[in-house]
Amino acid sequence: MTKPLKAPRRPEFSSGPCAKRPGWTSDALNDALLGRSHRSKPGKQKLQYAIDKTREVLGVPDDYLIGIVPGSDTGAVEMALWSMLGERGVDMLAWESFGAGWVTDVAKQLKLNDVNIYTAEYGNLPDLSAVDTDRDVVFTWNGTTSGVKLSDADWIASDRKGLTICDATSAAFAMDLPFEKLDVVTYSWQKVLGGEAAHGMLILSPRAVKRLETYTPAWPLPKIFRLTKNGKLIEGIFKGATINTPSMLCVEDYIDALEWAASLGGIKGLIAKSEANLKVLADWVAASDWAAFLANDPATISNTSVCLKVSDPWLATLDVDAQAAVPKKLAALLDAEGVAYDVGAYRDAPPGLRIWAGATVEAEDLAALTLWLDWAYNEVKASYV
Repeated sequence: MTKPLKAPRRPEFSSGPCAKRPGWTSDALNDALLGRSHRSKPGKQKLQYAIDKTREVLGVPDDYLIGIVPGSDTGAVEMALWSMLGERGVDMLAWESFGAGWVTDVAKQLKLNDVNIYTAEYGNLPDLSAVDTDRDVVFTWNGTTSGVKLSDADWIASDRKGLTICDATSAAFAMDLPFEKLDVVTYSWQKVLGGEAAHGMLILSPRAVKRLETYTPAWPLPKIFRLTKNGKLIEGIFKGATINTPSMLCVEDYIDALEWAASLGGIKGLIAKSEANLKVLADWVAASDWAAFLANDPATISNTSVCLKVSDPWLATLDVDAQAAVPKKLAALLDAEGVAYDVGAYRDAPPGLRIWAGATVEAEDLAALTLWLDWAYNEVKASYV
């Protein structure tokens, strides 16, 4: 097969940190509030603007609170787990590595007694009909390392008694999150909007706030996790008074991404762009004789972290180590050619490829990439036969 002539204009297909928005340059950071306290009046105004713009773009309900917290999405999730769980039993859902990490947090670190764990192998969802939403429930909306997402929230009762805690880091700004079914939503800037690292977002429903103000965990909480004081919510966290010092350079970059997102029509425009990107890859997979989605149910195929496996029957003729090596060699060849960076499967996932298709990626670059995928696979296969 002849090497393609056209390369993707932007080869950044990493699933985190993700590609910057189209047209981004460092000039977008010129208005960053540098050398000033984040607690100064202008500093608080910047942080409040980021919160307000988040509400506008995502369509967060007016009675939900939005806070900027430390530690990226991991910090935001763990603040929720350590501050809210223990009041009642909890159902944990995991179908990939990050969901499994939250299971470890709850079962082995918090060591809660009343825990039900529902898991599924990579490519599938757990049995959602078994989940009891009168208990607390912890889950990812999109399996970042499996490419398997929830198709809806019909399994969550509207009159639930428990809290739903949703890690939405690779879903927010690309998928339709039904906030009325979600009590805690978390994500990080470096995912769908291509922002910079270390900052997380914590979105709380009125029910989640009530839990914080009426329940005190049996364990001590470090300062960086504390959302209440004397039994009352620390409201400043949700008005730009962050728990610790944020990077105002990163804040400016997040604001730039939010304003770009608003220019596309907000969440609807972002979803449409991401789904159009997925269609490019789906059309290619449908015609491919060697690649398939890792997700087994088409309704659950992620439109952000698109995970692929090698489906060529030839692969089964190799030993196990060689089977695992083929997609790694494929990803390395694409990297060496400068046409796709960081597209290997996550270290805990089955061997394969993971290609980011969020709205900061352009469809024409994905279309160009598919030609290189076919060329690279043929090159790798030829080295074995």
